[in-house]
Formats: sequence, C-alpha cells, structure tokens
Amino acid sequence: MDSATRIMTQIFQCKIFMIEIYSKIEKTSMSDMPKVTFDGIIEEIDTIEKAEEAIEKLSKEKIVGFDTETKPSFVKGVNHKVALLQFSTERTAYLFRLNIIGIPKCIADFLSDSKIIKVGIAVRDDFNSLGSRSRVTPAGFVDLTDLSGEIGIEEKGLQKIYAILFGRKISKSQQLSNWEAESLTEGQRQYAAIDAWACLKIYTYLSKLKKNGKYRIVRNDAEESNT
Repeated sequence: MDSATRIMTQIFQCKIFMIEIYSKIEKTSMSDMPKVTFDGIIEEIDTIEKAEEAIEKLSKEKIVGFDTETKPSFVKGVNHKVALLQFSTERTAYLFRLNIIGIPKCIADFLSDSKIIKVGIAVRDDFNSLGSRSRVTPAGFVDLTDLSGEIGIEEKGLQKIYAILFGRKISKSQQLSNWEAESLTEGQRQYAAIDAWACLKIYTYLSKLKKNGKYRIVRNDAEESNT
C-alpha cells in the first residue's frame, strides 16, 4: 500500500468513527423518544444527621451532578425559597430537603469545596436560589451550557441537550409540582434524581468527546464543522 492510499484509508476510518451531533433539536423531534429513567438508588435527606452522612459519601467523589428545585408560585410577588438540593453520582442520587433542614454547615462546606467538580445547567440561577437560604460561596461548579456550547451545541436546556446526545427524553411533568410537600411522590423523586444524574452523564460524555475529538457538529443549515 502506497502512502497516498494509506492516508486515504486512515481518513476513511476516522470518518467511520466520527459521531454526528446536531447543534439544535426541535421539540417535535423529541415527542417519540423513549423517556429517561433513573435505576439507581435515591436517598431522601430530611435530617442534619442524614445530611452529614450523605456529604461524607459525596466528598469521596471527584465529580457529581447538581440541581435544585423550588416550589412554583402562581401569585404575583410571591416567591418561595429553594426546597430541594440534588447531588448525584453514577449510581446514587441524594435529595436534600432544604425546606426541612435548611443549609447546615456540612452542605455549605461541600458547596464551597473547589476540589469536587459539581456539574449543572444554568448554575447561576441555582446559586441565587441557594442564596435565599444561606450565604454560600460556591466553588468547583461547571455549567453544562458553557461546556456544550464549546463543542457547538446551541441549545441551552437540559432536556434538549440530553436528547441531542442520547436520543432520550427527560420528562418535565413534575417541574411545577409542590417541592415543599410533606412527602415527595415517586414521580418527584425520579424527576429530581434524573435532573442531577443527567448533568453528570452529559458532562462525562462531552468531556470524552472533547478529549478524543471524534465528533462533528451538524448545523441546521446542513453545514458541518469538524472539531
């Protein structure tokens, strides 16, 4: 095999393993996608003692998914404090009932620990929500909106970014439910767990793509840009 043929073969093989990623996705394209489920362990934290135990476990992780939930308000001028804080590893999601336990020192310290990467979507909004309960100086946070944008994805929401990368739909049916309810429903628990876990999964996948470079973005105008 001469050098020219060898080079063409290498280029062909490289293209075979290139992953095509669309920069945008329409909601109509997501309607028939299978729904995402979380099959791991969900731990609901409603005492400071449980919070300390959970944070001790989370502190052994290098990267965790992150999100918050707040009871919606349907009255103008009435706002609620953040009710739920979620962290997730690959197999376990921890749901901290902040409306019950507040933000104890162990959680505040974890939020401020720069050594542990915490991955979320639009994290500045979450910071503002957490600030309504306690003065916390967040550190070690990564916003997936920035990370996905770096590779060419133009969508900003978790649901659409996840659908682009994995072809599955995250249900938003529980988003406007009562997060201050005495007991969370199984639907709420799943929703809260998935949001944090999905952030971790997206981060892991995008990090691998950035490292190996074997992807190309397909834009709406049908133009492709290699990265």
